[in-house]
Amino acid sequence: MVKILGDQLIGDESNSFETELDEFRLDKPNDECGVFGIYNKGESDSARLTYYALYALQHRGQESAGIAVTGEESLLYHKDMGLVPDIFTQEILGGLKGKIAIGHCRYSTFGASQRENAQPMVIKYKKGQLALAHNGSLVNALTIRENLEEDGVIFQSTSDTEVILNLISRYRVTSNSIEESIIKMMMDVRGAYSLVMLTPHKLIGIRDPHGMRPLCIGKLDDSYILTSETCALDAVGAEYVRDVKPGEIVVIDESGLRSIQTDAPKDSKLCIFEHIYIARPDSYIDGVSVYRARVEAGRRLAKEHPVDADVVIGVPDSGVSAALGYSMESGIPYGVGLIKNRYVGRTFIKPEQGQREDSVRIKLNALKEAINGKRVVMIDDSIVRGTTSKRIVQMLRNAGALEVHMRVSSPPYKFPCYFGVDVSSKSELVAAKHSIEEIREMIGADSLGFLSLEGLLESPVGAKCGFCTACFTGDYPMEIPEKVK
Repeated sequence: MVKILGDQLIGDESNSFETELDEFRLDKPNDECGVFGIYNKGESDSARLTYYALYALQHRGQESAGIAVTGEESLLYHKDMGLVPDIFTQEILGGLKGKIAIGHCRYSTFGASQRENAQPMVIKYKKGQLALAHNGSLVNALTIRENLEEDGVIFQSTSDTEVILNLISRYRVTSNSIEESIIKMMMDVRGAYSLVMLTPHKLIGIRDPHGMRPLCIGKLDDSYILTSETCALDAVGAEYVRDVKPGEIVVIDESGLRSIQTDAPKDSKLCIFEHIYIARPDSYIDGVSVYRARVEAGRRLAKEHPVDADVVIGVPDSGVSAALGYSMESGIPYGVGLIKNRYVGRTFIKPEQGQREDSVRIKLNALKEAINGKRVVMIDDSIVRGTTSKRIVQMLRNAGALEVHMRVSSPPYKFPCYFGVDVSSKSELVAAKHSIEEIREMIGADSLGFLSLEGLLESPVGAKCGFCTACFTGDYPMEIPEKVK
C-alpha cells in the first residue's frame, strides 16, 4: 500500500487571499521544473539530501514540490503546493526513510497548478510501484491521453507526467523489465522530458531523444545522483560525473550504474533559454558554464550594439551576468542600478486594480545614487510582452537617468514554446507583431538592441550540443499538433 505522509494542504486554491502572478512572471519565459534523485549507499539521509537539492533547484519551480523514497514495505512520499521550506518540516523529513529518493519542484506548463498535479507522481499497479518526476512537456500528450481513456484508463490529474506513467505501467505488464517498458514509452511520446524514476530497487534517469531538458549524473562517495542542474550537486557536496546523453536511459541499483543508449537519439536540441534565463549562473549545462555563457552574450551584445553611456546596469537576476560582459567589452563602468526585493517571491498578493503599476516597484527599486544624471545602459535577458521593460525604463528616468539605452542578451522572442517553458501566446509576444523601433517607442527607451541569433549561439563557449531556438525562429525540432497550438 502506498503511504502518504502529512496530507495538509499548503497554498490551497480555497485560500481566502486571491493570489495572482506578478508582472515579472507574466513578462518572462517562466521557469520549467527541477528534478533530483539519489541512490544512497552511505549513511546519509536520502530525503534530507533531496530537500537540500530541491532548495538549490527552487528557481526552476515555485508552485509545488515533493519527495518520494523507498520505504521498507512500500514507497513513501510527501508533496504539496508551495515552496520547498514551506512544505517540508523536520518531522515530515524524518518520516521519509529510504536509501533511494527522488524529488521535484514544479512550475506548471502542462496541467493546472493544483495539488493533484504536484510531483513526484506515485502509482501502484500489477507489477509493483513507481514514482516519477518530470521536467518538460509532451506535444502529443493529449492524443495519447484520449487513446488511453478510450481503453478505460482513469486519470487522477491533468498532467502529462501521468500519461508517461500510464504508458510505462501498461507496457511493463507485457515486458520483461522496466527498462524495456521505458524504451517502448519513448517510442510513443513526442516532446521534451528529463525524468527521474523510482522503483523499490532502482533509480532511473531518462532524457528525451533531442536532449531538450538538462539532466546530469553526480556522485557522492559511493552514491549516485541524477539532477537537472549541477548547482544541486554542489548543495549536497557531490561531484559532477557527466551529462545524461539524448535518448539515454541511466539505471542505478545495488550493482552500480549502467547505461542503455536507445535507438531514439535525434539531433541535439538543448533549450537555449537554459543559458539565457532558466538555469542558475553557478550551474553547468551539458558541460558549459551558464555564467560564462551569459557574460559572453553580454560581450557580443556590446560589439553588436555599442552606445556612448556612463554606466551599465543589469536587471536582476539573469541580466546581471550579461551586464558584466557588456561592461567588460565596452569599457563602460558596471554599476548596481536596480535593487531587488529578496523577500518577494515569484507570486504575491497584487495591489488593487488601480495600483497595478506598483507591482514592479514592489519587486525592484532604482538606486538613485548610481543613476541620477547618467546615461544608462540597461541589460535584460529578454522581452516577452514589454510591460515590465516599460515600467523599469520609466523608473530609471524617475531616478534621474539622462538617457536609458536598453540592450537584450537574446534575439526578439517571436514564437511560443511547446516544450516546457511557459510563455505568453503568440498574440501577446510583442516582437511577433512589432518592429524593434516600435518596441523601443512602446517601452520609452532612447535606443534598443537585441543580440543576434548568431551571437547567441556563439555564447555557450565550448558547447558540444545543439540548441533549440524555435522561440526566435519558429523552426521547431518536431511537428507541433494543431490541438496544442
